[in-house]
Amino acid sequence: MEFSKESPKIDAKSEIEHLSTEIRRQIREDLRKNGAVVGISGGIDSSVVAALCVRSLGRENVLGVIMPEKDSSPDSRRLAEGLAIHLGIDYVIEDITSTLEGFGCYERRDDAIKRIFPEYNSEYGAKITIASNVLEKDSINYFKLTIKSPGGETKSKRMPPKEYLQIVAASNFKQRSRMAFLYYHAERLNRAVVGTGNKDEHELGFFVKYGDGGTDLKPIAHLYKVQIYQLAKKLDIPAEIIKRIPTTDTYSSEVTQTEFFFGIDFGTLDAIWYGLENNIPANVVAKALGLTEDQVERVWKDIRQKQKTTSYLRREPIEIGLSDS
Repeated sequence: MEFSKESPKIDAKSEIEHLSTEIRRQIREDLRKNGAVVGISGGIDSSVVAALCVRSLGRENVLGVIMPEKDSSPDSRRLAEGLAIHLGIDYVIEDITSTLEGFGCYERRDDAIKRIFPEYNSEYGAKITIASNVLEKDSINYFKLTIKSPGGETKSKRMPPKEYLQIVAASNFKQRSRMAFLYYHAERLNRAVVGTGNKDEHELGFFVKYGDGGTDLKPIAHLYKVQIYQLAKKLDIPAEIIKRIPTTDTYSSEVTQTEFFFGIDFGTLDAIWYGLENNIPANVVAKALGLTEDQVERVWKDIRQKQKTTSYLRREPIEIGLSDS
């Protein structure tokens, strides 16, 4: 089997036709709903899903829900509104800042940050990143917290587990609040909530259980990120969205998905992962990508580890049956 960095490419036109048919069937026949509700963020994944729903169901049966909060980038709202207008769909804006304040999201997060950086206050920016690139060295990975003062000074420290878990737990109120708003609009309109997670996010665990993972169907969860870009071009997604660097849009300082979770660019990650799934020898993958076998093996190890440690996110709730007695 020949292998190159282009190996994950698909026939985008055929895939769009397949997805359009399946989305229509699943919503109309399996779920018996009248249409779709999609959370649109100004990112490429939600844009592609919204466009697919329009092709499947008609623009009059698709609602876009834009859910900014005080930490999210203004570009996210601007691009999401532009997409809705571009697609010709109705949309609503639900600013979730007050909801998050009610949950104590920011307060709980900031309490943990201040235990690491006592000088931190609401005028600072903050972000979490992984400490190393898996291609550069084989080491135990860890997360570091970076704060940015109003004057532009940055400081970074390795995060203790307690503070890391508290910051993530508090931040996850954002995704879970968005899920609740999506289901409000879906239920009032008798529509389905359509998920926007791709294969990289779904299978490696870059989503929040009962947050952005809480949906009625997941039409692109089998597609690598690089394949989403292929669909975006065929679906006439605005160029500014296609060119936008994928971000978490969760922290007050902008952080890319690569910095926060994946560790390497999607083009390289997806090609190496494709090699793993298709039993391409490490030396063949390495040669095609200009890497060493050791680098390829490290990425494969990282993929397997992420799949293992995040498997609980993809599990249905565990039930306990009646005892034999």
